[in-house]
Amino acid sequence: MADLRFERLNTGSDALGESPVWNALSQSLWWIDGVAGKVRELRADGTVQTLQVTGHVGAIALVEGNGIVATIDQRVFWLDPETKAERLLVEITDAPEAMRLNDGKLDRQGRFVCIGMGRGGEPVGDIHGFGKARHRVLAETGVMIGNGICFSPDGGTLYFTDTRARTSFAADYHTETGDVGAIRPHIDCTALGSGIDGATVDAAGNMWAVLIHTGEIGCFASDGRVIHRTRAPVDYPSSLAFGGAGMDVLYMTSIRDSGTGRVVSKSPDGGGLFSTRDHGARGIEEACFQGMMD
Repeated sequence: MADLRFERLNTGSDALGESPVWNALSQSLWWIDGVAGKVRELRADGTVQTLQVTGHVGAIALVEGNGIVATIDQRVFWLDPETKAERLLVEITDAPEAMRLNDGKLDRQGRFVCIGMGRGGEPVGDIHGFGKARHRVLAETGVMIGNGICFSPDGGTLYFTDTRARTSFAADYHTETGDVGAIRPHIDCTALGSGIDGATVDAAGNMWAVLIHTGEIGCFASDGRVIHRTRAPVDYPSSLAFGGAGMDVLYMTSIRDSGTGRVVSKSPDGGGLFSTRDHGARGIEEACFQGMMD
């Protein structure tokens, strides 16, 4: 497959762009600048609004009706885009101090599933679930840098990755209960020369994933086979989401400076937000958060 043709969108530059999610109701794209504590929205009219919070934002998801749910360090907040109000929903009090919540997505039923990471790469990243039963640890995975949370189209398979270990995993996911079954290796990324950062799944069940160390986007079949790899327009792409009226636009966030000194872009467009229709796939509309709002 030829390299995808990306367009840079007029949204400025993020230090650590991550966690893009499409809102089909408002036809807008939400994403974060994690290290800067910004939650951002590219509206249908091309304007951008930014919500400023205190702390490192790991991931966001849509809330039914109005708002955004966001992980900030070891806490989960509800954010109101209209009033800029914040409400603490839950705080994890029994996790190691070195852990912060990193990547996350809603399952197909609207539970917020997040994976942790060690602030210094410690193996303390477990999978956490936030829903009507409040917070619970779904799987003690002990990853160093948890990323790549996404679900198969039917919701029955959960994917995640340890970026530092360069391994992607899959697990049976029980949609009725939110329980995680046995975890199995899915993709050995060592031969690809890169770990996976953010990822999403298209309507055909293929996983689109950022290969952060090689500046590429990979498309993987449900059995883990590489379908194709393509160059990203920057050296450090970070995450992906499908959106647009037909769910046929692929959005990509990127990194200018992760704040750790380990990931600093040399690309003039590093930290930009990009889109492409040059891929032939369609995404799946994300669910809305169903828990902890009463």
